[in-house]
Amino acid sequence: MIVLDAFAVLALLKGEPAAGPVRLLLDGDQDASLTALGVAEVLDHLVRIVGASEEDAALDLAQLGLTEPDPLEAAVALQAGLLRARHYHRRDRAVSLADCVLAEYARAAPAPLASSDPQLLSMCRDEGIDVVPLPDSQGRTWTR
Repeated sequence: MIVLDAFAVLALLKGEPAAGPVRLLLDGDQDASLTALGVAEVLDHLVRIVGASEEDAALDLAQLGLTEPDPLEAAVALQAGLLRARHYHRRDRAVSLADCVLAEYARAAPAPLASSDPQLLSMCRDEGIDVVPLPDSQGRTWTR
């Protein structure tokens, strides 16, 4: 399995630079998944920012064939809160709680995490969580 962050799915749906690599991940041998929070982030962005209807947004997401996300377990939530407490810094590493849930979900799976978010990728590197760096909206890819 590979765990995608919300940006990866949005990049695919919006045709951004990461679309090709994300499509390769989805077409590969491994199952790909979002967290439950990732599903919420994608739908929120598509409806609120892009202006898609709720039905179209849900259909676009469903058509990707992602593995159904597992429910958020209390142990993963606990570890995510502690992870954010260890790493969050407003200017230097503004990782969201959703990012930390994603990281801990990937760690617990265990599965690599695919993202273009340099702060999330750096935190995962520091925590020993396997990552697949994706190009950001400008086409730049994070390097260790």
